[in-house]
Amino acid sequence: MKTRIVLYEDNIDFREAIVQLINTSEKYVCAGAFYKCNEVLQNIRSIKPQVISMDIDMPGRNGIEAVSLIRSVDKDVKIIMLTVFDDNINVLSAICAGASGYLLKKNSFERLFNAIDEVLNEGAPMSGNIARMVLEHVAANNFVATETYKLSAREKEILLYLVKGYSYKMIAASLNISYETVKTFIRRIYEKLQVHNQSEAVAKALRNRIVK
Repeated sequence: MKTRIVLYEDNIDFREAIVQLINTSEKYVCAGAFYKCNEVLQNIRSIKPQVISMDIDMPGRNGIEAVSLIRSVDKDVKIIMLTVFDDNINVLSAICAGASGYLLKKNSFERLFNAIDEVLNEGAPMSGNIARMVLEHVAANNFVATETYKLSAREKEILLYLVKGYSYKMIAASLNISYETVKTFIRRIYEKLQVHNQSEAVAKALRNRIVK
């Protein structure tokens, strides 16, 4: 069965182009495409997508507000921001709201399928300059964490890889440990941070300056 993807995008030409692109895949199907997200909860309850592609600037409710609303009822669905905005406020707000990844529209046609694969494998795909911005923000705000959450040095190291957008497989390869070991560490990190998924862990790490 194909992975169901729902798209929120108010630019009709871009929306139709992305729908066509998704539907060329043997693995994915666009199960819904909407020009606004005012009824986002009704949409996801009826369609039950595995992945959501979300623009930011739309009529009515904006995409960041929609992400927060989705996360209030669904911690598991993967949400990829697909937008033109590459400023600090929008990027960090989207991540803290619970976005699973962040792509710029100019990279969408070449990166979308890989990004979907990444989020489904617990990664956090980001356009290159977006990932750099997140890391620069963390480096520029080099404060002492107000709460350590009793993370070990290895757990903090793996959490930093999550902030960088690495998938479980990439972390395992970088640290020369097994995939199952990475999963065990990440389970412990989630328990200590009291979060349910990678986007929540990244948001908490950034908000609380747990990693440098």
